[in-house]
Amino acid sequence: MIVLALVLLPILAGIIMLLIPAREENPVLAKGAGTVIALIEFALALGARDSEFSLRPWLSRPFESSFHFGATGISFWIVLLLAVVTFSAILAMSVPRQRQFVAQMLLLEGTMMGVFLAKDLLLFALFWDLMLLPVFFGLLGWGEHPATAWRYFIYNFAGGLALLLATATFGVLFGSTDVIGRTDVHVVGSWVPWIFIGFAFAFLVKTPVWPLHTWMPPTYSNTPPPMVAVVSAVQSKAGLYGLIVICMAFMPDYLKAYAGVLIVLGVISLLYGAVVSLVQNDTKRIVAYSSLSHLGLIVVAICSFNAIALQGALIYIIAHGLFSAGMFLTLGYVEAREDTRSLVRLGGLGAVNPKLAGALCITSLAALGLPGLAGFVGEIVILTGVFQAGFIWVTILALIPIVIAAAYMLRLFQGVMNGPEVEDLPVRRDLTWLEGIALAPIVLALVVLGVNPHALTTFDPAQYNATQTQVAQGVAR
Repeated sequence: MIVLALVLLPILAGIIMLLIPAREENPVLAKGAGTVIALIEFALALGARDSEFSLRPWLSRPFESSFHFGATGISFWIVLLLAVVTFSAILAMSVPRQRQFVAQMLLLEGTMMGVFLAKDLLLFALFWDLMLLPVFFGLLGWGEHPATAWRYFIYNFAGGLALLLATATFGVLFGSTDVIGRTDVHVVGSWVPWIFIGFAFAFLVKTPVWPLHTWMPPTYSNTPPPMVAVVSAVQSKAGLYGLIVICMAFMPDYLKAYAGVLIVLGVISLLYGAVVSLVQNDTKRIVAYSSLSHLGLIVVAICSFNAIALQGALIYIIAHGLFSAGMFLTLGYVEAREDTRSLVRLGGLGAVNPKLAGALCITSLAALGLPGLAGFVGEIVILTGVFQAGFIWVTILALIPIVIAAAYMLRLFQGVMNGPEVEDLPVRRDLTWLEGIALAPIVLALVVLGVNPHALTTFDPAQYNATQTQVAQGVAR
């Protein structure tokens, strides 16, 4: 029942908030209620590891589909990440029409919980499309350019449609979509390559991977900081999660067949995102393009089919979620105070905002892979696994953007916090106690996982290796 509560509680709370009449608007009460719901979600997420909920199949023809939720070895940690980031994002946010915005944040959390906890493929696909709506309405209502909302929706809806069609075809061939987490799924037939392409397209758009990334920079730069923190930290991981628990688990031979292409796209994303980040002056776009680079590394790890690289992928999924959320929230506080996010107009904030500078420093250092923080652990484990898998040139090329990351992250921090003060900036104030509490769990987790990442090593990639062998044998027959 815990997993069901994780999905339904924020959705119901968000709907209720949207139905409250505008004349009863109370921003403080809305933020308080949203924070309490997010805190309850975090408490529930801690107990979700062994929880499962299933009802009798609600669809029997043309295939069987069940209302089935449960946490896998990967999804438990992503759900915990989602709960932490949503709590931090809601706690210290300040936006116009706060009640409606909190409602959208809760709806976003609930629909994403549905994606990562669904054990039925059709349920997974339905929540995949539903989680687009809160971001779409968030961009329309609070974004800077409505066209960005439509670009985000068109790209991701196209991916969602491909996912839905692939899921339906999968269900017809196999007879059931209640398959996530199972190791006895053998899908055969001439349609399987097209099913794989449908899944892969949806997952690569969502991640995103070059050249399907063009919706991401404007979305990340125009979305309000609390929402983009959640989108960058967790929603972008839905595609990576799908590659592992669906493509690798049920169609590993096809993933191996296309692994070379996907690795090339991942390496291009790595290099392209790093180089473009280096020349950006918009602070949010620097983090957006750096995310393209970091996520490309995870795609390479998954497609290397190496157990060590897969372990590193999970560590880096969580690490990237933490430092990207921390950076977007911190830079959001800077933008709210200085009314700009341009490096040309910022400078010298660290001298009068030491707490704000400290938060940005830790998250930036985690993003550039400083030893002792979570980002370094994920990178080194991935590179070790990819090298061990025989992709020596890929490993060498991957080192280039990792070095460039040090340049653009230090440029970002230096441009905002150090250097000469800009005289015409508004009166400055450091982090409030509420903002500090919001950032504290993210910063603490980056340090703890950097020093002791063993908690995340409970994920066992061997379960997918076993599945690969079984499915390959099934296809051969």
